[in-house]
Amino acid sequence: MTDKNSNRRTDSGIPIKISYDQKDLPAGGPELGAPGKFPYTRGVYPTMYRGRLWTMRQYGGYASARETNQRFHYLLDQGQTGLSVAFDLPTQMGYDSDHSMAEGEVGKVGVAIDSLRDMELLFDGISLEKITTSMTINATASILLALYVAIAKKQGADLRNLGGTIQNDILKEYVARATYIYPPRPSMRIITDIFAWCTDNLPKWNTISISGYHIREAGSTAVQEVAFTLANAIAYVQAAVDKGLDVDRFAGRLSFFFNGHNNFFEEVAKFRAARRMWAKIMKNRFGASDPKSMMLRFHCQTAGATLTAQQVDNNVSRVTLQALAAVLGGAQSIHTNSRDEALALPTEESVRIALRTQQIIAYESGVTDTVDPLAGSYFVENLTDEIEKCASEYLQKIDDIGGAIACIENGFFQREIADSAYQYQLDIESGKKKIVGVNAFQIEENEKIETLHIDEQARQQQSAALQQLRAERDNTMVQRALQALREAASGDSNLMPHIIDCVEKYATLGEISDTLRTVFGEHSEQ
Repeated sequence: MTDKNSNRRTDSGIPIKISYDQKDLPAGGPELGAPGKFPYTRGVYPTMYRGRLWTMRQYGGYASARETNQRFHYLLDQGQTGLSVAFDLPTQMGYDSDHSMAEGEVGKVGVAIDSLRDMELLFDGISLEKITTSMTINATASILLALYVAIAKKQGADLRNLGGTIQNDILKEYVARATYIYPPRPSMRIITDIFAWCTDNLPKWNTISISGYHIREAGSTAVQEVAFTLANAIAYVQAAVDKGLDVDRFAGRLSFFFNGHNNFFEEVAKFRAARRMWAKIMKNRFGASDPKSMMLRFHCQTAGATLTAQQVDNNVSRVTLQALAAVLGGAQSIHTNSRDEALALPTEESVRIALRTQQIIAYESGVTDTVDPLAGSYFVENLTDEIEKCASEYLQKIDDIGGAIACIENGFFQREIADSAYQYQLDIESGKKKIVGVNAFQIEENEKIETLHIDEQARQQQSAALQQLRAERDNTMVQRALQALREAASGDSNLMPHIIDCVEKYATLGEISDTLRTVFGEHSEQ
């Protein structure tokens, strides 16, 4: 009998055979190693979830700091084990809420943070020494980290015990999201300043979360997600090394952020391949000797781009499969999207279902009972090898072009992603790729979905608070702190102590960003 679908491929275009056996593995068997040992194919820790479950995070942030604080307390009460903060676009792009560029965007896709006063409200009643916090922030990551440090100091926390992550991955902003402020090279200076300062002051803090997530959301394949993310990571490590930092002093605090997409086995293999590739890159390319420098620790968020506005409850099934792939792939932290996010910000009921999905996988499914349970699968091991091979070929091409920054500046990454996104959409429109409820198994829908709405008064409220802040603070001290920051930016001093001083004097995020704009300029697409 012939197979009518003999030309099946993964989303990355890797051919899939009808069945796999021993001959599909490399001579001598797959490159596995033991869990917790180089090259970490099977996981970065020897016991993985037998020793400790992944951190369960739900991305949260909308409207004001006070309202987001209420959502944080709700999620913690429901069993969430780590916070993950979403910031609105003005905060991401260095504008205060009363700036003309902020109109219509305040509090819409995340929480509005203008100053230390907002940060005080955001973490009211939450001990920063007892929780880890992930902040999805890039161009203004140094300012948000400074605000977090200022709050921790106000709480009397020992900074050396402070745990969390800032995304701080500006290179992917030029590729996939465009919430950048400064040109690439001064942006890299800010990032390496953060690396250096945290190495000495926040040893448990993840100084960057190198993100494949947004690259995938922009339309890349799984192979491109791995290759472009690792290329960006190489650029960050090289920049830090060029600045004189010892790779084994900072590399252990690098973290990664990947997408959990629909093709289940390709996603599991993707995580395993990425981990193995990074271990080899750090050992062979950068000469790392500390095992922690070679460990690719990653957070996974289920794929927002796969959520459909049609038949929204189907998204619960999608998210479950994506989260399960992340678990079987060895994630250290997971965020599960809510069923209604294709329509609006999620309601409390929706985020509870999303969190319960993780909890059911963790406590009821049995998949956490042994490490890397799919290891040795002919198909998974072959697919892991194929993804590593294809992603390595991309990395060689990127090196030949001149590295990640050169690929961003000449548009290589952007073109590759655009081509993949276009092909994916063509496959949906032609029916070659079926999306349940969209181009297959459609139904008439009349049910009204409850959604979360943001108060349109958010900008007025934030603007009034800013006006009051500027009237009450010591503006002479603020201007002195901003001038010191300007002078540091014009030279080669580490910027972090100056930014911390600015936020502690209640300088606003916009004022700090504008100060750096005067020195570094702004990036614009060619």
